Amino acid sequence: MPVTSTIGLGEVLKKNRESLLADWSRDLAGALSRQKDLIRDSELKGQCADFLDQLIRATQSGEVANIQGPHWAGIRDLLNKISASRAVQGFTPTETATFVFSFKKPLFGRLKQEFGQDVEGLFRETWSASLLLDELGIYTTDVYQKSRENVINRQQREMMELSTPVIKLFDKVLALPLIGTLDSARTQTVMESLLKEIVASGSEIAILDITGVPTVDTVVAQHLIKTVTAARLMGAECIISGIRPQIAQTIVHLGINLSDIVTKATLADAFEIALEKTGFSVVQARPEE
Repeated sequence: MPVTSTIGLGEVLKKNRESLLADWSRDLAGALSRQKDLIRDSELKGQCADFLDQLIRATQSGEVANIQGPHWAGIRDLLNKISASRAVQGFTPTETATFVFSFKKPLFGRLKQEFGQDVEGLFRETWSASLLLDELGIYTTDVYQKSRENVINRQQREMMELSTPVIKLFDKVLALPLIGTLDSARTQTVMESLLKEIVASGSEIAILDITGVPTVDTVVAQHLIKTVTAARLMGAECIISGIRPQIAQTIVHLGINLSDIVTKATLADAFEIALEKTGFSVVQARPEE
């Protein structure tokens, strides 16, 4: 006659908590040994203990088929925090998912011990636990990916802000050195930074220096024209400097009309024009007699 056990997953977790935690922490630390400089052993073991305690609470409810249910809110919050921290710390998606998937080995071992000759019960609980941990692992990976995308987007915004500094060259004269490719998103950042500084400083001249822009095509030229138009609406005149010979040839070849915009080859030439427009002039000092 087959042996039947009435013990469930929640009871197995609760009964074997300490041994499960010890084996899992050891196995997980070994799997992440190459990343031990990213997380302390004490922090990793604390996360394992918190996960196991939340898992015990959730499975005690008997609701193991839907991790989106209210009984799983605690473990979802914990995995959100762990995945977000892994994304910032520099872990890979695989290493992040390993946090959950590595729990299978010690858990399946305990299930085998508890169910013994109850083959049907062992299969049922092992299958249920496997599906549960797979779902939690996938959830962890999804949260990691979203967190990583947020980090990348924030870094891109910060880099765009740092790569478009507005510099005050002189009274009522601003300069905006552009480095790299101009796209729609960056052009928006450029215009916002420039317009804010025009208002704040009351500047009348803005020099857009494109010496660091590798190529100028129709799209880039349209972005420059939009920036110049926006500045004019705020009462400031724009001068474009950094027009190299190859860029001048490209602009002519593409038929781009910049005739109503003052252009200069160098920032120094543009600065001299800006001074003249604001009522100043550059003269060479006489040598002392």
